[in-house]
Amino acid sequence: MDEKITYKSAGVDTEAGQEFVKRIKENVESTHSPRVLGGLGGFSAGFDVSFLKNYRDPVLLSGTDGVGTKLELARLLEVHDTVGVDLVAMCVNDILVSGGEPLFFLDYIACGKLDPAKMEKIVSGIVRGCRLSGTSLIGGETAEHPGLMAEDEYDLAGFVVGVVERDEMIDGSKIVPGDIVLGLESSGPHSNGFSLIRKLFLDEGKKLPSDSSLVEFLKEFAMKPTRIYVPSILNLVKRTEVKGMIHITGGGYYENIPRVLPKNCSVRIEKSAIPSLPFYEKIRQLYPRLAENELFSTFNMGIGFIVIVSKESESSAIQYLEELGENVRKIGEVTSRKDQSVEII
Repeated sequence: MDEKITYKSAGVDTEAGQEFVKRIKENVESTHSPRVLGGLGGFSAGFDVSFLKNYRDPVLLSGTDGVGTKLELARLLEVHDTVGVDLVAMCVNDILVSGGEPLFFLDYIACGKLDPAKMEKIVSGIVRGCRLSGTSLIGGETAEHPGLMAEDEYDLAGFVVGVVERDEMIDGSKIVPGDIVLGLESSGPHSNGFSLIRKLFLDEGKKLPSDSSLVEFLKEFAMKPTRIYVPSILNLVKRTEVKGMIHITGGGYYENIPRVLPKNCSVRIEKSAIPSLPFYEKIRQLYPRLAENELFSTFNMGIGFIVIVSKESESSAIQYLEELGENVRKIGEVTSRKDQSVEII
């Protein structure tokens, strides 16, 4: 007799999905501001934007991103409670570059087989990221992809909407030679460069190393979640004129810094001013022949977010950021070279 054919026998367990929603409902709703309309589980999410009438000329900002191949390391190490923070951070830090305040966030989780306990850990990280950034998690989607993904595989995508006054948007157009480049310390590699990290640290780029101390090192330092700079930066821009900001993500210094520079400007970075973090010191120790320009074009190297201010604002900006709990230092200066290049000396 033929086996009864059902959606579950095809690999999609809707009952597990319902259990998952019940498990995360209270946690997700803890991020909701009074502007969120409706609860978890609807076909769409509502957000009351009547508060925008208090803005003179509001501009909505949006951003979307993922966590990349860091998820493969999370799967191998069975560390699932921090990648949700990464997901939120990658999105909110991007719109922060323009001075935007994040309002609400949505997530998308694709998996081979829905494991409610694992998914709950992932969402707990998303909730934590939303709380750290003052963002409401108003909706999301979880999809099982049997036959396309292995049962223990998953992928994440996020989407954020924020707001800023049009005349307060920060776009780098006011940057001039002589301005100061301030760097805010990262927690580690954040969510970028993990294809190289896997090649450097994993056996054949696919399996955890046999050295247990190296496995523990990866857990402790590679899986640290991306830092969320939203509270500090939103407070800073109210106190000091900020001319430009950069979120150091994929492409490192050489690709990200020029994105905000006017055509008549370049940037000189001093390596000696950049903090020494254990993760990057380990790479240098294990792979002394790996070129410095390769490291700086792949990783944040200890600086996750850059703020460009005038020389007159340097001291006050550093002092205020330190009062807000940031490890911040002058790491460079804007120069008058006209090729929008980045020089690291």
